[in-house]
Amino acid sequence: MLVRLRQRRLETVLPLVQFAAIAVAIHADTGWGSVAALAVLLATGFFGWMRAIRHARLIHDTPTSRIASAAQGYVELRGRACALDGTPLLSPVNGLPVLWYRVVTERKRSDGKWYRVSTAESDTSFLLEDGSGSCAVDPEGAEMMVGRCDVTTRGDTRYTQHALIGNDTVYVLGDFATLGSIDPDFNVREQVRELLASWKKDHPRLLERFDLDGNGELDLQEWELARQQARREVERRRDEAMAAPEAHIVRRPTDGRLYLISDFDPERIARRYRWLALFHVVLFLAAIAGLAWFSQVGII
Repeated sequence: MLVRLRQRRLETVLPLVQFAAIAVAIHADTGWGSVAALAVLLATGFFGWMRAIRHARLIHDTPTSRIASAAQGYVELRGRACALDGTPLLSPVNGLPVLWYRVVTERKRSDGKWYRVSTAESDTSFLLEDGSGSCAVDPEGAEMMVGRCDVTTRGDTRYTQHALIGNDTVYVLGDFATLGSIDPDFNVREQVRELLASWKKDHPRLLERFDLDGNGELDLQEWELARQQARREVERRRDEAMAAPEAHIVRRPTDGRLYLISDFDPERIARRYRWLALFHVVLFLAAIAGLAWFSQVGII
Protein backbone atom coordinates (compact mmCIF):
# COMPACT_ATOMS: atom_id res chain seq x y z
CA MET A 1 0.00 0.00 0.00
CA LEU A 2 1.32 3.39 -0.99
CA VAL A 3 -0.04 6.46 0.73
CA ARG A 4 1.18 9.97 0.15
CA LEU A 5 0.14 13.51 0.94
CA ARG A 6 -1.34 15.36 -2.01
CA GLN A 7 -1.93 18.97 -2.84
CA ARG A 8 -5.54 20.07 -2.70
CA ARG A 9 -7.32 19.62 -5.98
CA LEU A 10 -8.27 22.53 -8.16
CA GLU A 11 -11.93 22.11 -7.21
CA THR A 12 -10.95 22.93 -3.61
CA VAL A 13 -8.26 25.52 -4.28
CA LEU A 14 -10.24 27.59 -6.80
CA PRO A 15 -13.15 28.49 -4.47
CA LEU A 16 -10.67 29.26 -1.67
CA VAL A 17 -8.86 31.71 -3.96
CA GLN A 18 -12.18 33.25 -4.97
CA PHE A 19 -13.45 33.69 -1.40
CA ALA A 20 -10.10 35.21 -0.44
CA ALA A 21 -10.41 37.61 -3.38
CA ILE A 22 -13.93 38.56 -2.26
CA ALA A 23 -12.64 39.27 1.25
CA VAL A 24 -9.84 41.42 -0.14
CA ALA A 25 -12.24 43.30 -2.44
CA ILE A 26 -14.50 44.12 0.52
CA HIS A 27 -11.85 45.03 3.07
CA ALA A 28 -9.06 46.49 0.90
CA ASP A 29 -7.78 49.86 2.11
CA THR A 30 -7.28 51.13 -1.43
CA GLY A 31 -9.41 51.10 -4.55
CA TRP A 32 -6.63 49.48 -6.51
CA GLY A 33 -6.49 46.60 -4.01
CA SER A 34 -10.18 45.96 -4.65
CA VAL A 35 -9.63 46.22 -8.39
CA ALA A 36 -6.85 43.63 -8.23
CA ALA A 37 -9.09 41.29 -6.22
CA LEU A 38 -11.93 41.75 -8.72
CA ALA A 39 -9.52 40.98 -11.56
CA VAL A 40 -8.65 37.69 -9.82
CA LEU A 41 -12.37 36.93 -9.48
CA LEU A 42 -12.88 37.73 -13.16
CA ALA A 43 -10.11 35.37 -14.29
CA THR A 44 -10.90 32.51 -11.90
CA GLY A 45 -14.64 32.84 -12.49
CA PHE A 46 -14.23 32.56 -16.25
CA PHE A 47 -11.77 29.68 -15.93
CA GLY A 48 -13.95 27.78 -13.46
CA TRP A 49 -17.08 28.38 -15.54
CA MET A 50 -15.54 27.03 -18.75
CA ARG A 51 -13.94 24.10 -16.95
CA ALA A 52 -17.14 23.02 -15.20
CA ILE A 53 -19.17 23.32 -18.42
CA ARG A 54 -16.58 21.27 -20.30
CA HIS A 55 -16.67 18.53 -17.66
CA ALA A 56 -20.48 18.42 -17.63
CA ARG A 57 -20.51 18.05 -21.42
CA LEU A 58 -17.92 15.26 -21.32
CA ILE A 59 -20.06 13.30 -18.87
CA HIS A 60 -23.24 13.92 -20.87
CA ASP A 61 -21.75 13.25 -24.32
CA THR A 62 -19.59 10.17 -23.59
CA PRO A 63 -21.65 6.98 -23.97
CA THR A 64 -21.27 4.15 -21.45
CA SER A 65 -19.13 1.32 -22.84
CA ARG A 66 -18.96 -2.35 -21.94
CA ILE A 67 -15.52 -3.46 -20.79
CA ALA A 68 -15.36 -6.43 -23.17
CA SER A 69 -16.07 -4.28 -26.22
CA ALA A 70 -14.72 -0.88 -25.13
CA ALA A 71 -12.62 0.95 -27.69
CA GLN A 72 -9.10 1.98 -26.82
CA GLY A 73 -9.04 5.57 -25.61
CA TYR A 74 -11.40 7.85 -23.71
CA VAL A 75 -14.40 5.92 -22.35
CA GLU A 76 -17.12 5.93 -19.72
CA LEU A 77 -17.58 2.76 -17.64
CA ARG A 78 -19.96 1.74 -14.86
CA GLY A 79 -19.78 -1.40 -12.80
CA ARG A 80 -19.22 -3.08 -9.48
CA ALA A 81 -15.94 -2.33 -7.72
CA CYS A 82 -13.92 -5.07 -6.06
CA ALA A 83 -10.41 -5.58 -4.76
CA LEU A 84 -7.47 -6.88 -6.73
CA ASP A 85 -5.91 -10.12 -5.56
CA GLY A 86 -3.21 -9.78 -2.95
CA THR A 87 -2.86 -7.85 0.28
CA PRO A 88 -6.09 -5.92 0.95
CA LEU A 89 -6.05 -2.16 1.35
CA LEU A 90 -7.00 -1.22 4.92
CA SER A 91 -8.38 2.05 6.19
CA PRO A 92 -5.85 3.89 8.39
CA VAL A 93 -8.75 5.06 10.58
CA ASN A 94 -10.52 1.82 11.52
CA GLY A 95 -8.47 -0.94 9.86
CA LEU A 96 -11.37 -2.15 7.72
CA PRO A 97 -10.83 -3.23 4.08
CA VAL A 98 -11.50 -0.51 1.50
CA LEU A 99 -10.78 -0.01 -2.20
CA TRP A 100 -9.78 3.66 -1.93
CA TYR A 101 -9.71 6.27 0.81
CA ARG A 102 -8.95 9.90 1.49
CA VAL A 103 -8.47 10.80 5.16
CA VAL A 104 -8.37 14.38 6.40
CA THR A 105 -6.84 14.70 9.87
CA GLU A 106 -7.78 17.72 11.98
CA ARG A 107 -6.81 18.93 15.46
CA LYS A 108 -8.81 21.05 17.86
CA ARG A 109 -7.40 24.39 18.94
CA SER A 110 -7.76 25.83 22.41
CA ASP A 111 -10.61 28.01 21.11
CA GLY A 112 -12.55 24.89 20.04
CA LYS A 113 -12.01 25.33 16.29
CA TRP A 114 -10.62 22.55 14.11
CA TYR A 115 -7.62 23.00 11.81
CA ARG A 116 -6.36 20.63 9.14
CA VAL A 117 -3.16 18.74 9.92
CA SER A 118 -2.79 16.47 6.89
CA THR A 119 -4.54 14.68 4.05
CA ALA A 120 -3.64 11.07 3.22
CA GLU A 121 -4.91 9.35 0.09
CA SER A 122 -4.43 5.84 -1.25
CA ASP A 123 -3.43 5.18 -4.86
CA THR A 124 -3.87 1.40 -4.91
CA SER A 125 -5.69 0.12 -8.01
CA PHE A 126 -8.94 -1.84 -7.80
CA LEU A 127 -11.09 -3.83 -10.21
CA LEU A 128 -14.26 -2.76 -12.00
CA GLU A 129 -16.64 -5.47 -13.27
CA ASP A 130 -19.68 -4.87 -15.45
CA GLY A 131 -20.78 -8.40 -16.36
CA SER A 132 -18.94 -8.41 -19.68
CA GLY A 133 -15.44 -8.31 -18.24
CA SER A 134 -13.22 -6.61 -15.71
CA CYS A 135 -10.54 -3.95 -15.78
CA ALA A 136 -8.14 -2.41 -13.30
CA VAL A 137 -8.80 1.18 -12.27
CA ASP A 138 -5.74 3.26 -11.35
CA PRO A 139 -6.86 6.17 -9.12
CA GLU A 140 -3.58 8.05 -9.54
CA GLY A 141 -4.40 11.56 -10.77
CA ALA A 142 -8.18 11.03 -10.73
CA GLU A 143 -10.76 13.50 -9.55
CA MET A 144 -12.46 11.47 -6.83
CA MET A 145 -16.11 12.38 -6.23
CA VAL A 146 -17.08 10.00 -3.44
CA GLY A 147 -20.19 10.32 -1.30
CA ARG A 148 -19.43 7.85 1.50
CA CYS A 149 -18.06 9.86 4.41
CA ASP A 150 -17.30 8.77 7.97
CA VAL A 151 -16.15 11.08 10.76
CA THR A 152 -14.24 9.67 13.74
CA THR A 153 -13.16 11.77 16.73
CA ARG A 154 -10.52 10.61 19.18
CA GLY A 155 -9.73 13.14 21.84
CA ASP A 156 -8.65 16.38 20.18
CA THR A 157 -8.13 14.68 16.79
CA ARG A 158 -10.82 14.26 14.14
CA TYR A 159 -10.57 12.00 11.07
CA THR A 160 -12.85 12.54 8.08
CA GLN A 161 -12.69 9.61 5.67
CA HIS A 162 -14.16 9.35 2.17
CA ALA A 163 -13.93 5.78 0.89
CA LEU A 164 -14.93 3.28 -1.77
CA ILE A 165 -15.61 -0.25 -0.56
CA GLY A 166 -16.22 -3.60 -2.20
CA ASN A 167 -19.42 -3.96 -4.29
CA ASP A 168 -19.87 -0.19 -4.62
CA THR A 169 -21.32 0.85 -7.97
CA VAL A 170 -18.59 3.01 -9.49
CA TYR A 171 -18.58 5.37 -12.45
CA VAL A 172 -15.27 5.93 -14.28
CA LEU A 173 -14.45 8.39 -17.05
CA GLY A 174 -10.90 8.03 -18.31
CA ASP A 175 -8.42 6.47 -20.71
CA PHE A 176 -9.05 2.77 -21.42
CA ALA A 177 -6.16 0.59 -22.60
CA THR A 178 -5.72 -3.11 -23.20
CA LEU A 179 -2.29 -4.32 -22.15
CA GLY A 180 -0.81 -7.30 -23.95
CA SER A 181 -2.74 -6.64 -27.15
CA ILE A 182 -1.07 -6.01 -30.50
CA ASP A 183 -1.15 -2.51 -31.89
CA PRO A 184 -3.30 -2.63 -35.05
CA ASP A 185 -0.60 -0.54 -36.75
CA PHE A 186 2.11 -3.11 -35.91
CA ASN A 187 4.43 -3.27 -38.92
CA VAL A 188 6.89 -6.16 -39.09
CA ARG A 189 9.15 -4.48 -41.66
CA GLU A 190 9.37 -1.30 -39.64
CA GLN A 191 10.10 -3.25 -36.45
CA VAL A 192 12.84 -5.21 -38.28
CA ARG A 193 14.46 -1.95 -39.45
CA GLU A 194 14.38 -0.54 -35.93
CA LEU A 195 15.89 -3.72 -34.47
CA LEU A 196 18.69 -3.76 -37.07
CA ALA A 197 19.38 -0.09 -36.37
CA SER A 198 19.74 -0.88 -32.66
CA TRP A 199 22.11 -3.76 -33.48
CA LYS A 200 24.27 -1.44 -35.61
CA LYS A 201 24.91 0.76 -32.58
CA ASP A 202 26.87 -2.12 -31.03
CA HIS A 203 29.10 -2.85 -34.03
CA PRO A 204 31.52 -5.25 -32.27
CA ARG A 205 28.62 -7.38 -31.04
CA LEU A 206 27.05 -7.30 -34.55
CA LEU A 207 30.29 -8.59 -36.06
CA GLU A 208 30.62 -11.23 -33.37
CA ARG A 209 27.20 -12.59 -34.25
CA PHE A 210 27.17 -12.38 -38.05
CA ASP A 211 30.73 -11.91 -39.42
CA LEU A 212 31.16 -15.55 -40.42
CA ASP A 213 34.46 -15.16 -42.31
CA GLY A 214 36.01 -12.94 -39.63
CA ASN A 215 37.18 -10.17 -42.01
CA GLY A 216 35.76 -7.37 -39.85
CA GLU A 217 32.96 -6.51 -42.29
CA LEU A 218 29.52 -7.81 -43.16
CA ASP A 219 29.10 -8.81 -46.78
CA LEU A 220 25.69 -9.07 -48.48
CA GLN A 221 25.20 -12.70 -47.45
CA GLU A 222 26.08 -12.00 -43.81
CA TRP A 223 23.87 -8.91 -43.71
CA GLU A 224 20.98 -10.94 -45.14
CA LEU A 225 21.57 -13.44 -42.34
CA ALA A 226 21.34 -10.61 -39.79
CA ARG A 227 18.14 -9.33 -41.41
CA GLN A 228 16.52 -12.77 -41.32
CA GLN A 229 17.46 -13.17 -37.66
CA ALA A 230 15.97 -9.75 -36.85
CA ARG A 231 12.75 -10.73 -38.61
CA ARG A 232 12.54 -13.98 -36.63
CA GLU A 233 12.97 -12.05 -33.36
CA VAL A 234 10.30 -9.50 -34.29
CA GLU A 235 7.85 -12.24 -35.28
CA ARG A 236 8.58 -14.13 -32.06
CA ARG A 237 7.84 -11.02 -29.97
CA ARG A 238 4.62 -10.45 -31.95
CA ASP A 239 3.48 -14.06 -31.45
CA GLU A 240 4.26 -13.93 -27.71
CA ALA A 241 2.25 -10.72 -27.35
CA MET A 242 -0.69 -12.22 -29.25
CA ALA A 243 -0.64 -15.33 -27.06
CA ALA A 244 -0.47 -13.37 -23.79
CA PRO A 245 -3.76 -12.85 -21.91
CA GLU A 246 -5.14 -9.34 -22.29
CA ALA A 247 -5.50 -7.07 -19.29
CA HIS A 248 -7.64 -3.92 -19.32
CA ILE A 249 -6.86 -0.78 -17.35
CA VAL A 250 -8.38 2.68 -16.95
CA ARG A 251 -6.03 5.53 -16.07
CA ARG A 252 -5.54 9.27 -16.34
CA PRO A 253 -5.67 10.57 -19.93
CA THR A 254 -2.40 12.01 -21.19
CA ASP A 255 -4.19 14.82 -23.04
CA GLY A 256 -5.45 16.51 -19.86
CA ARG A 257 -9.12 15.54 -20.20
CA LEU A 258 -11.18 14.86 -17.09
CA TYR A 259 -10.29 11.68 -15.22
CA LEU A 260 -13.18 11.01 -12.84
CA ILE A 261 -13.98 8.20 -10.43
CA SER A 262 -17.23 8.43 -8.47
CA ASP A 263 -19.89 6.43 -6.65
CA PHE A 264 -22.56 8.89 -7.81
CA ASP A 265 -24.90 8.48 -10.76
CA PRO A 266 -23.48 10.24 -13.88
CA GLU A 267 -26.53 12.51 -14.20
CA ARG A 268 -26.03 13.65 -10.62
CA ILE A 269 -22.35 14.30 -11.32
CA ALA A 270 -23.16 16.34 -14.43
CA ARG A 271 -25.74 18.30 -12.45
CA ARG A 272 -23.14 19.13 -9.79
CA TYR A 273 -20.81 20.45 -12.47
CA ARG A 274 -23.61 22.57 -13.92
CA TRP A 275 -24.28 24.10 -10.49
CA LEU A 276 -20.54 24.69 -10.13
CA ALA A 277 -20.55 26.42 -13.52
CA LEU A 278 -23.42 28.64 -12.33
CA PHE A 279 -21.46 29.55 -9.19
CA HIS A 280 -18.44 30.57 -11.26
CA VAL A 281 -20.44 32.54 -13.81
CA VAL A 282 -22.15 34.51 -11.02
CA LEU A 283 -18.73 35.46 -9.65
CA PHE A 284 -17.54 36.31 -13.17
CA LEU A 285 -20.50 38.64 -13.79
CA ALA A 286 -20.18 40.18 -10.32
CA ALA A 287 -16.52 40.92 -11.01
CA ILE A 288 -17.44 42.59 -14.31
CA ALA A 289 -20.05 44.72 -12.52
CA GLY A 290 -17.55 45.67 -9.82
CA LEU A 291 -14.89 46.65 -12.33
CA ALA A 292 -17.46 48.67 -14.30
CA TRP A 293 -18.41 50.56 -11.13
CA PHE A 294 -14.75 51.32 -10.35
CA SER A 295 -14.37 52.55 -13.92
CA GLN A 296 -17.36 54.87 -13.48
CA VAL A 297 -15.98 56.42 -10.31
CA GLY A 298 -12.64 56.99 -12.02
CA ILE A 299 -10.42 54.52 -10.12
CA ILE A 300 -9.55 52.67 -13.36
